[in-house]
Amino acid sequence: MGPVEIAGWVAPAATMIAAIMTASNLGARITGWGFVVFAVGSIAWTVVAIGTSQLNLLWTNGFLIAVNVLGIWRWLGRQARYEDGSQSASEKSASLPAPTLIPASSLTGRKLVDRRGETLGTVVEAMVRCDDARIGYLVISEGGVGGVGERLHAIDAGAVRFDQEAITGALTASQLAASPVLEAGQWPADLREARAST
Repeated sequence: MGPVEIAGWVAPAATMIAAIMTASNLGARITGWGFVVFAVGSIAWTVVAIGTSQLNLLWTNGFLIAVNVLGIWRWLGRQARYEDGSQSASEKSASLPAPTLIPASSLTGRKLVDRRGETLGTVVEAMVRCDDARIGYLVISEGGVGGVGERLHAIDAGAVRFDQEAITGALTASQLAASPVLEAGQWPADLREARAST
C-alpha cells in the first residue's frame, strides 16, 4: 500500500475523530487535541490531493492546516493556561478559611443535583446582574435527548449550593419539571417575570 492509499484511509478517519473531539466540548485540552487530529487529517488530505492531482483539495487543506494551527494555539496554549489558572485558584481556595471559588466559565455544563445526588438537569447559562455582579438566575436544561425535546427552566441561584463537583438544589425532579418553561428568545429579565408567565 502506497503513501497516497494510506493517506486516503488516515484522512477521513482523522477528520471524523477530530470532529467528535471538538464537538464534544470536554474542555480546552480535548478540543486542542481535536485540532491536532484535524491537522493530521488535513495533512493526509494534502497527500491525497498531491497524489491525485486535485488542486482544489490541495488549496482547501492548505488553508485548513493554517486554521488548525490557530486552533491548536488557542486551545492547547491560551485557553489551557486560563483553565489551569482558574483550576489552581479553585483548589487553593478550597483549603483556605475564605469562601471556595469555582470558575464562572465552568458553570455551563455542570449538573444540577438534588440533595441525594440525583441529577435533575444541566446548567446551560448563568444570567449575571450588572449592578451587583450576582447571579440573577441559572437556566437549567432537563428532559429530551441531545437538546431535542429539552425544557429550559430558570431557577434562583440563591436556592442552590455551588461546589467543585456539582450544583446542589433544594428542589426535586418533579418540582423542576413543574416550574415555568423558558421559550427560545424569551428569557425573563428576572425570576418574578418567569413566575408571572405561568
